[in-house]
Amino acid sequence: MSKKDYYETLNLSKNASESEIKKAYRKLAIKYHPDKNPGNSAAEQSFKEAAEAYEVLSNQQKRQQYDQFGHAAFEGGQGFGGGGGGMSMDDIFDHFGDIFGSSFGGGGGFGRGGGRRVRKGSNLRVKLRLSLEDIVNGVQKKIKVQKLVAANGVEFTNCSSCRGTGQVTRVTNTILGAMQTASTCPNCKGSGQMISKRPAGVDATGLEKKETIIEIEIPAGVEEGMQLSMQGKGNEAPGGGVTGDLIIAIEEIEHEHLVRNGSDLLYQLGITFSDAVIGKTVEIPMVSGKAKIKIPSGTQSGKNLRLRSKGIPDVNGYGRGDMIVNIQIFTPQKISKEEKELLLKLNESDNFKPKLNQTKNFFDRMKNRFA
Repeated sequence: MSKKDYYETLNLSKNASESEIKKAYRKLAIKYHPDKNPGNSAAEQSFKEAAEAYEVLSNQQKRQQYDQFGHAAFEGGQGFGGGGGGMSMDDIFDHFGDIFGSSFGGGGGFGRGGGRRVRKGSNLRVKLRLSLEDIVNGVQKKIKVQKLVAANGVEFTNCSSCRGTGQVTRVTNTILGAMQTASTCPNCKGSGQMISKRPAGVDATGLEKKETIIEIEIPAGVEEGMQLSMQGKGNEAPGGGVTGDLIIAIEEIEHEHLVRNGSDLLYQLGITFSDAVIGKTVEIPMVSGKAKIKIPSGTQSGKNLRLRSKGIPDVNGYGRGDMIVNIQIFTPQKISKEEKELLLKLNESDNFKPKLNQTKNFFDRMKNRFA
């Protein structure tokens, strides 16, 4: 099933500003909020879709990826989703709670009655080098990363400053009377918990570095500089919070013979003068294996032969590029006396003399190009 366009989900145009995006999301999130629609699964689904769209469009980098590649920028299995497709309700409340102000929950809460703030782990970033064959076919990889994970033997206790609520209140006397305000507890950073016991080698947040192997699936058609996001595969958060994401930056390994140009593949083929005149079937390298192509008789140097749909698949699934073979005729710099005599005899033939209309066509093309 194809996903709905994020701009359509938020009822926005593609040139919407940041403030328009935030306003549109807040309007939909309030409309479909679980507190206003108890037991309504359709409203809950709309609530999640709006959060997913907002997570992408409110992030400049993710929005650029989405505008260029669509949903494919965040897909590829194993939880890929720069958007919030895999977000739980708690994830949404943690990520976007502040957008609601006091609309729900009282005291600055977000549909959860205020209180403790769930922390989010930091993102991990890795570079992944891919061969042209990997890019054309798509590939599954296992990568080894050092990530922060919750350490065994760590014990927590309620924060003494906020008594486990994650918030502290302050009463201020004003001319209008006593005003009570709530803010995030500075001692526990809103988590409501403090570490009471931690083993050696564990940091102050209760986390330790551990080598982990993550299996990822890269879709066909990715390109140099593209970043893919695996949600929930980054560093774990203190106190059992929301795990961060794994950001994968794509790097392309140069192919020995082929050059990428968007979705097309380019190959330069050198042939002899006699092959260009007579024509010949030759073998050329492909991404996987080789292929035979026919050089037509009378082929001119610089001519491009196009092999349809033999290039790189579009990352959004919209077809496939071509393989373009550029023909270059090889001219020897040294020849024997016998070879020179043969060429001189050929020059006497009308077939080997430049035709005037060909020369005229060349100048006509040049005039049009620089007009």
